[in-house]
Formats: sequence, structure tokens, C-alpha cells
Amino acid sequence: MSLSRLKALLGDYPCTEALKQGRVASDSVALEFAAIQPPSSGFKRVVRGLEFDIAELSMTTFLMARAAGKPYRLLPAVVLARLQHDRLVRDAERPAFGPGELHGRTIGLRMYSVTTAMWLRGLLAEDHGVDPSRIRWVTFEEGHVAEFADPAWVERAPSGKDLIAMLLAGEIDAAVTGDERLSDPRIVPVIPGVAAAAQAWRARKGAIQVNHMVVAKDTVSEAAATEVSRMLEASIRAAGSPEMNPYGLEANRRNLEVAIDYVHRQGLIPRRYGVEELVR
Repeated sequence: MSLSRLKALLGDYPCTEALKQGRVASDSVALEFAAIQPPSSGFKRVVRGLEFDIAELSMTTFLMARAAGKPYRLLPAVVLARLQHDRLVRDAERPAFGPGELHGRTIGLRMYSVTTAMWLRGLLAEDHGVDPSRIRWVTFEEGHVAEFADPAWVERAPSGKDLIAMLLAGEIDAAVTGDERLSDPRIVPVIPGVAAAAQAWRARKGAIQVNHMVVAKDTVSEAAATEVSRMLEASIRAAGSPEMNPYGLEANRRNLEVAIDYVHRQGLIPRRYGVEELVR
């Protein structure tokens, strides 16, 4: 049997550890992992340069890339998910405001189409009546998908600025944080009771908020994609984290439906895709 060598972008998580360390392996597929950390710094190379055969990709970026005709299909393995309610933060030393008081304010974030912000905009609209177009969004970089242009209510931060420094200086009212863990006691969530709010959202929607899943380039054969899927599932099982790293189309159907709905309602994709479309 010939060995398929596939160039891969995949982050270091408990659910990918067995795969990346070789404890889960294959006789027919060899994954050659790019040394890119964090993996999100390589997402533009995935959807613009089409460099990778197998790649971790953010939920919003994948859906937008699909809409732009990029040649990737979904391998339904979640490698990163979290409930995002605590990622919208403000400075506690300034006058307090809640999620229903965001209209007319300024929110800073890495890019408008970042998946954490997509989830936050969706839940803020549903739970607090927030209209994203009535907020001034200040970004630090363009989106991963080159074909997408930011909406009119988005502007770029001045060169050399820092997101958290702008928040603490009062140059923005709130910020959407990513993977960094903020220990500064001045930085607190905008949404009160974030843990309870997140669990209530999950119970109501019947979904988790997926950040990153895995995709395969259309040039990857079905046999090779199936083998990569098997390895991903085995690595997830080895980590014992099926709740936040669900594997398989049916296990992720509701997660995908909610994500597709949110991304479409925010004008990031032209239509609601069927879940089955994403894996073909």
C-alpha cells in the first residue's frame, strides 16, 4: 500500500496529543505537521495560499471560505470549543454597562470575522437585542478570507495600538479577547453571571460554540480523508473529552446548524448551507 503524505496544520490540544505524538498512527497516511503556533496564525495560508491538505480552521473562516469557493470540505472533528460569554470584557474602573447598553459604544477585536466575535454577536442579538451595525467595531487586522470586505461599521485601529492597552486607556469601551487569559483585575466580563448565562444558552440552543474544526482539501482522496478522520476520532477518544470535542456529522449536526445560522444572519455568508453540503 502506498503512503499518502499530507501537509497538515493542527494545534496542540489534549484531543490532538495522541495523533501529533504518534500514538495514533496509520499505515496509509502520514501527516506532516507544520510548525505554526498558534494555528490561527496560519489560517490565511490555508484559505488564501491553499497550502495545506489537512488543516484546523475556525468555524467562521471555513464557512466564509466555502462561500468563496475555496477547495476544502469538513472533517467533522471539533478540536477547540468553548462558551464565549466571558470573552467580551470591559474596564471595571470605568462606569459599568451591561450587554443591553452596547449601542453607540466601541468594541475592539482582532478581526470582525473572528469566530469568538461571531458567537458573541449572535448571542447578544438573541438575548439582549443588540444590533451589530449600531456598534463601532475597531479591528487590528483583515479577515482570513480575502474576498470578504468588512461592513461599513468596522474600522481599523491605528498602527502600533494594542487591544488591551486601548481598553484600559478608555479608547474603546469593550474588547473581544481570544485565547489569552487575562489576569488583570480591572478587566471584567460585560455579560453578568457569565457561567450561568453560558449554560442557559447551551441548554436553550442544544449546542456548543465551536471554534475550530478540521478540514480536508478537495485533492485529498476519500480513502485518505477517511483514514485521517479515523485518526482524529481515535485521538479525541484517547483524550477522553467527547463533550467539548465531539466527532462525527451527527454529533455535530446541531452545533453546525447554529453556527451556520449565526454566520448567515450576520451577513458573513450569502445563504444557510445544509450540514451535508459541508462534508462534500
